[in-house]
Amino acid sequence: MQISINVVLAFMLIASFLVAMMLHECGHALAASLLGDPTPRDEGRQSLRLSFHIDPVGTLLCVILAFFPMGAFPIGLGWGKPVKPDPWKMRVGANTGVLIVACSGLFTSLLIGIAAALLTHFLVLATGIAAANFLIQRLLQLLTVFAMVNIGLAIFNILPIYPLDGYQILYTLLPSKQAVTFARSAPYGPFIILAIFFLLPFLAQISGLPIPSLNSLIASWSLSLVDLLVGPIPAVINVVGLYQL
Repeated sequence: MQISINVVLAFMLIASFLVAMMLHECGHALAASLLGDPTPRDEGRQSLRLSFHIDPVGTLLCVILAFFPMGAFPIGLGWGKPVKPDPWKMRVGANTGVLIVACSGLFTSLLIGIAAALLTHFLVLATGIAAANFLIQRLLQLLTVFAMVNIGLAIFNILPIYPLDGYQILYTLLPSKQAVTFARSAPYGPFIILAIFFLLPFLAQISGLPIPSLNSLIASWSLSLVDLLVGPIPAVINVVGLYQL
């Protein structure tokens, strides 16, 4: 299915990703601070300044996927600069502390996504969207996209590939010997992610295998959860409708 993406939607996705990514990384840093490690806070990772959190490759991935989706649905996916806490300063122990910090980003994105979806639901009820003006419609579209991006970011970060949270979660759960072996994959993590997003769909296309792209799966799961939380989305703010505008 070929999508002619709307430029407005692409910028909504990119803007939503940048904000979601900052909040995601702040969630990691805040968790570390609460567990007794001030290192991320001292490095500015609790700040909402984009320069402290942005990763060039992760952001480039988001831009490409927003403007040139590799499947049915575009979505803002990428990653920020990993938060690196000091395990030995954690009050709950090194492994437990690092595990909690890693999981905190996932839960931060998921909770923010759910909150944005619920806010959209109540605003739709409060504004009478059918009669709402263009500005309110765009605001509700942006909130819907923001909810999707946050939920998608949480799902994406489950993957056990560096620099995603799933990598750190799996690393802390593995026995020491297996963890050391697994850590050797870290330098190749970004290349593995890029291969999953771009090489696998290409190979599937030339081989004729009906393998859906990862970003399409994540986008469709995110949209399904947003639809569930928001309820029936009026056509004027349905982000799927934005694809053909």
